[in-house]
Order: sequence, then structure tokens, then C-alpha cells
Amino acid sequence: MPPPADIVKVAIEWPGAFPKLMEIDQKKPLSAIIKEVCEGWSLGNHENFALQIADATNFYITEKNRNDIKNGSILRLTTSPYQTAVQLHERIQSSSMDAKLESLKDLANASRDITFAQEFINLDGISLLTQMVESGTERYQKLQKIMKPCFGDLLSFTLTAFVELMDHGIVSWDTFSVAFIKKIASYVNKSAMDTAVLQRSLAILESMVLNSQDLYHKVAQEITIGQLIPHLQGTDQDIQTYTVAVINALFLKAPEEKRQEMAHILAQKQLRSIILSNVIRSPNPINDEMAHQLYVLQVLTFNLLEDRMMTKMDPQDQAQRDIIFELRRIAFDVECDPNNSGSIEKRKSMYTRDYKKLGFINHVNPAVDFTQIPPGMLALDNMLYFARHHQDAYIRIVLENSSREDKHECPFGRSSIELTKMLCEILKVGELPSENCHDFHPMFFTHDRSFEEFFCICIQLLNKTWKEMRATSEDFNKVMQVVREQIMRALNLKPNSLDQFKSRLQNLSYTEILKIRQSERMNQEDFQSRPILELREKIQPEIMELIKQQRLNRLCDGTCFRKISSRRRQDKFWYCRLSPNHKVLHYGDLEESPQGEVPHDSLQDKLPVADIKAVITGKDCPHMKEKGALKQNKEVLELAFSVLYESDEYLNFIAPDKHEYSVWTDGLNALLGKEMTSDYTKSDMDTLLSMEMKLRLLDLENIQIPEAPPPIPKEPSNYDFVYDCN
Repeated sequence: MPPPADIVKVAIEWPGAFPKLMEIDQKKPLSAIIKEVCEGWSLGNHENFALQIADATNFYITEKNRNDIKNGSILRLTTSPYQTAVQLHERIQSSSMDAKLESLKDLANASRDITFAQEFINLDGISLLTQMVESGTERYQKLQKIMKPCFGDLLSFTLTAFVELMDHGIVSWDTFSVAFIKKIASYVNKSAMDTAVLQRSLAILESMVLNSQDLYHKVAQEITIGQLIPHLQGTDQDIQTYTVAVINALFLKAPEEKRQEMAHILAQKQLRSIILSNVIRSPNPINDEMAHQLYVLQVLTFNLLEDRMMTKMDPQDQAQRDIIFELRRIAFDVECDPNNSGSIEKRKSMYTRDYKKLGFINHVNPAVDFTQIPPGMLALDNMLYFARHHQDAYIRIVLENSSREDKHECPFGRSSIELTKMLCEILKVGELPSENCHDFHPMFFTHDRSFEEFFCICIQLLNKTWKEMRATSEDFNKVMQVVREQIMRALNLKPNSLDQFKSRLQNLSYTEILKIRQSERMNQEDFQSRPILELREKIQPEIMELIKQQRLNRLCDGTCFRKISSRRRQDKFWYCRLSPNHKVLHYGDLEESPQGEVPHDSLQDKLPVADIKAVITGKDCPHMKEKGALKQNKEVLELAFSVLYESDEYLNFIAPDKHEYSVWTDGLNALLGKEMTSDYTKSDMDTLLSMEMKLRLLDLENIQIPEAPPPIPKEPSNYDFVYDCN
């Protein structure tokens, strides 16, 4: 007979004694269990004791997390979180350096547990640590030369404990003084600082900037980009990552009017070339966190273009109109001196002719073409950059098209405007960076004007593709679709430089795109004749059932989900999976991302499928409504879903990627008897249906399938059929 579900068999340790095997009744109060354990070892004052998980985490067992105890767990009897907090609070103020160092080390380890952290914070522990950072270490400044390793460890453990305590989100970041910020900033500004201290200091500055607008201003006054850049020139990738993270945080939180100024400073300090040589082209592989920070920097840099992208041209602004005159002068090499140009009518006629050759939609007043936002003035900026920095290519494109027949010319002006708009869409200019994306492009770190250079390559590609397609003005949108496909396919190959990007495009000519499309069409062939459509309709329910079973099987395997925290580098995880009988969702917290399958019995929380009322997605999820502006971005919204059960209870998810999001929303909808509507299901349906159709039609290859069934033959004159079986 199996043991009762509420009884858990564990071993309990106590220093200096043999471990005790006992059964814990999960229905009994935890205090009663601790009292029973203390009495077994003749220990009084049981309220001063608590139970911990006896592993590297040393997490305290509380009424909230007691269901995490599994059969066979090893627990440890120890002093209660309050008693431990009081003891450490006293010990870290010891006058003995050795005692102080040991107690700070213990505090750094203990602070990872939220139960202990709450008790220590209640004793005003955060204030004590900040005071120690501000003034307590001053006593040891004179001893630094003699005791440098000890001083570094002392400060390192103090800052580690501070970071761990703040990570629980119990205390607001707005409470810290300028003196504390100055002290943390001073550790970053020093050239020869202990690595651990530098790392913690950078992490604290990043959190301050991201979590408080007031602290952003204080940190920005203490830290300059010039002081951060030397940390990128070392070989420690963790320090480099934290440094880029601080730069990104300062960039992200800077008021709009100061972002351009900050970008100018970054350009002056050659941040891009330092990152290129010391990080991207470093012999060490780039880890995911560094890739994420580089992606954020890339997004924030391109977002500086948003202002120009959303600025309409003022047709009455002479300075802006002069840019169009400059484009005309470079293309046709004519003097724009009005005194030598004859009558006003003649000049207007000449201008209109030239603007038509330049490919503007409005030949009389091209300024009107730039009133569309996006791309606004950004398109004109790109055109001028191309004309000035790639003059030969610019003149060749304009003259080449002006000498063609009207219907075959590729309009440079219109093409540039539409291409700029397309590139802004591809690079998502103006959107906030995603919290869990690390899709950066090395080639954008190889040039100070990478967007403009990107445009110059793409406008030449557009002209080349136009010629290859023998396009006319009616084909403009078709050409733009092909060019978009060429650019996206080249970007997906992750070229390391703009030259490499250009060579990738050389291999993606219009002919090659047609071959790729033909190949993809062959793999997803869609026959349209009536008999084939009838066969598809007959097969479709079988395929949908197959997809449903696959989704439910994946839910039975389970998925590890990440808990969103204020600091990305300390990810916390939880796991959820469906029981094999499809009746219960099992879930629970994990210490780290699992390497293999997580068994059901290790997931203590349960949610019966019968109790699920609905599946909610996107911005309607409760955990999306609560999130701050930094995290309210498109990417996270696309990965969020919640399960509503009982009256107002929710189980909230943020999927690791779009694939897992589709699997779980499809699977949960299938469990509720609803339709599976994800793009992933449509893709699977198309693929499986196409394969099944091809298999069934294999014997009919090269046979024409008629639109209508053949006529039924006449009945035979008699039915006296004879079969000679000999």
C-alpha cells in the first residue's frame, strides 16, 4: 500500500550528531515539526531553530515552500532566520578583521535566501551595509598596501551581500544617498580595482539606473563614458558585459534631448571600434549575455534615427531644399547660379526635367516626396550621404536610368524613400529592445555610419535587381519584395562586415531568388484542382488530430520557463508539465535550468485541467499589466500567456521563444476543446498535408488529373462473368 501523499520521508542533520530519519506530516504546522526534531536532540527554545535544505542553496523551509520537500530529501536543523540575521548583524560590526571578513562571507551566502533577506532587512541591514561602504572601509584605507587582498575580499563580500539582498525586490532603489553612489562610482573609476569589487559595482550602477530615474541623474553625474571604456579593453568578458550593460542603461534612461549628445560622446571615445576589436573579434566566443547587451546597444544606436525618420520635410525650408539642389548638382554637374540660368520659366522647366531624371514622384516640388513619415527626412539624409560618399555609383545609377525608356527606368528618388522605410522596418527603428533577444549583427559595428553604408549597398542592389527583372514602373512593389527577401536572406547569414554582406548579396541575384522560391514551392506544392481539394479536406481532420497529439505529448515532456527579474544575470526558473493522462498540470520552482526531463514527483504544485477556465495571451495577461515600461515591449508581449482557473487565480507564463509559446497555447487550447490557431499549427498543417498529399499521389506522377470524375461506363449486357482459375 503506497504511503499517504502528505507524508514525506527525510533525513535531518544536526552538527555533531548522527542524521535522524523521520516522516514529516505536511498537514502539521512547521513549528510543531521543528519542536519535535529539537526534542529528539534535547534542544530547548525550539522557536530559535529552523529547517534548511542541506545543499549548496541552504534555503530555509517555510510554510510557503514546504511542499518543495521531496521524499529522500536531506534537511538541516539550524538557527532560525531571525536569530541568524541578528548574529550576522552583530558579527559584521566586529572590530576583528578576520571575524568581520568571515561574517561578511556568510552574509553574502545567506542573503540569497528571501526568508533570511527579509529578516536582515527588517534589522535595517541594508543601511548598515551602505554605511560600511560609505565610511566603514575608510579605517582600512591606510592598510591597503599591506592588506590589499583582505581589503578587496572585505569589500567584495559586502557588495555581494548588498546585491543579493536588493535582488529580492524588497527595498526600493530610491532610498540611497549620493555618498553611497559616489563610493560605488569610485570603485568603477579606479584603474586597478579588484575584479569582484568592480563586477559588483557595475551591477549596482546598472540596477540603480534602470530602476530609478532620480538615481539615473545622480549616477550620470558620477560616471563618464571615458571612465567606463578602459574596462572594455581587458580580457575578462564578464567585466566587459557589465560595462556594456551600464552604458546601455545610461543610454536607455537618458532624456531624449541628451541621447544624441551621448551618442556623440560614444563616437568621440571610439566605443564602436573598441567593442569591435576587444569583444566581437576577440578569440573568446561571445556568450549569450554579452550578445544580448550588444543587441541592445545596436537597437539603441539605430533608435537615434527615429527623430529624423518621423520628421516631415518643410517644403518652405530653404536649407532642406538646398539638399535637393545638391543632389541635382552632383548628378548632372551643373552650376546652380540663378544669374546664369536664363528666365525663371526656363529654370523651372530645367529643374522639372532633372527632378524627373532623379526619380522623384513630384517633379515640380520634390520636397513633397519627403512629407511621408516614416521615413521622413531620413530618406533625404541617406540619399545625400550616397551622393557625397559614393559619388561614382550615384552618378552611374542616375544617368543609367535617365537614358532608359520611361517605363523601364528605376526611379532613384522613389526607390530611396521606399528602401529607407523598408530598412527601418527590418531593423525595427524606434522599438524598445527585447528583453531576451541576442540577435546582434557584427557588421553594424564595423563602421561609424553603418546605417548609411547599409543603405548605399542596398540601393545599388535595388538598381541591379530592377535591371535583372527587366522591371517597369508597374512592377515597383514586386521589385521591393524581391529586394527585401535578398536583404533578409543575406542578414540571416550573419556577415561579419559590410563587404561580406555585399558579397552575400552577389550570390542572391534575382535568378537565384527564383530558384529558391521554386524549390520552396516544390516542397509546399498546393494543387488547386477539385479532386485534389476534396482529398485535402478529407485528410485535414486526420492531420489536425496528429498535430493535437504532438502538442499534448510536448506538454507531457514539460518546459522550463524563466522568471522575469529586475536583473537578467540572476535568472530563476520554474518548470511545468502535463500528466500522461492529460488531467493535471504539475509545476514548481527550479534552482537552475534543467539538463534533462524533470519528473512529476519533483513538481509539488498541481492544477487540474478541469479547473482551467480560459487561456489568455499578450497584453491581457495580468503579469503584463503589472510590468514596468522597460519590459513592456513587443517581444515579451508576444511570448506571454496565462491560465485562468477558479474565480480570479492565474498561472502566468513567459515562453522562452515563439516556438514554445505556440506549443503551449495550442496544447492548452486543445485540452479545453478549442481550436489551435497559432502560426506554428498552420505551418505544421501545410507541411504535413503537403507530404501526405504527395505520398498519396505518388503513383499519379505525370498523369493529368481531370477536373471532373470520368463518366460511369454502361452496364454490361449480362453478368455471366467466368474466371478460369486454372
